[in-house]
Amino acid sequence: MLNYFIIKLAPGNPVDMFIDPNTPKEVLELRKEILGLNDPVILQYFKWLLNLLQGQLGYSFSSYAPVTKIIGERIGPTLLLASAALIFGMLIAIPVGILSAVKQNTKFDYIMTGLSFIGTSIPQFFLGLGLIYVFAVQLKWFPTGGMITLGGAGGFWDRLTHMILPVFVLGIVIAGKKVRYVRASMLDVMNMDYLRTANSKGLHPFIVTNKHALRNALLPIITVVGMEIPLLLGGSILIEQIFQWPGIGQLTIQSILSRDYPILMGLNLVAALIVLTTNLLTDLLYAAADPRIKYT
Repeated sequence: MLNYFIIKLAPGNPVDMFIDPNTPKEVLELRKEILGLNDPVILQYFKWLLNLLQGQLGYSFSSYAPVTKIIGERIGPTLLLASAALIFGMLIAIPVGILSAVKQNTKFDYIMTGLSFIGTSIPQFFLGLGLIYVFAVQLKWFPTGGMITLGGAGGFWDRLTHMILPVFVLGIVIAGKKVRYVRASMLDVMNMDYLRTANSKGLHPFIVTNKHALRNALLPIITVVGMEIPLLLGGSILIEQIFQWPGIGQLTIQSILSRDYPILMGLNLVAALIVLTTNLLTDLLYAAADPRIKYT
């Protein structure tokens, strides 16, 4: 409800965005009446809610296509980009964070911690535009944007080359934030008595670190990864716009500019469902990581 009222507070309306301003006022008012824009805001919201309870998200004001179809076509590319970036970021963050904890207060630890601050602090749009200029415009190693080459055969390698730059930008930001979480979680566990006992028994350091310490350090890591997924989908809005990736992030920007209320509310609903699903999966992963946790 709050999202709906915030959207309606934005100046302008869909009719003004898509119809020639020289159109007679009577025609504009008729179009607003057809779309229900002349109704009170609270009535417009409850009409939308009633349609939602019937399993319908309405129709786009700009294309007149069903909102479910439009979002369904766009959510796949976003999930592909977000999941690839999350995997890439965690493949960097987990081993680097573990090594930083094992080599605490060494040059390696200081260098990795410094790089993690840089990865967290650098603006995504600046990094994205910089990579496009260097690797796409100057070196011509990768395409400047899109998901597939227009007029090309497509295929796995074509899509992979289009994914490398946006995945790298999103993944570096994730890695920068998560290295410090993994390091801190590992340091907390490595000071426990049972790890000192394992070391005193002569177990190999690799087994002590990766079997005993990492397993018990996973709960905080799972928590921050679960919190990252909704933020990642939100952060992909900017990256999708820069790299012209045809996902829900780019769709969000287009819908905001065109005041396409049904699509915006559909995207808000999808975001809410993703947050709830992620929280549920995070809770379930707690039990998988720690046998002491039981759900009844």
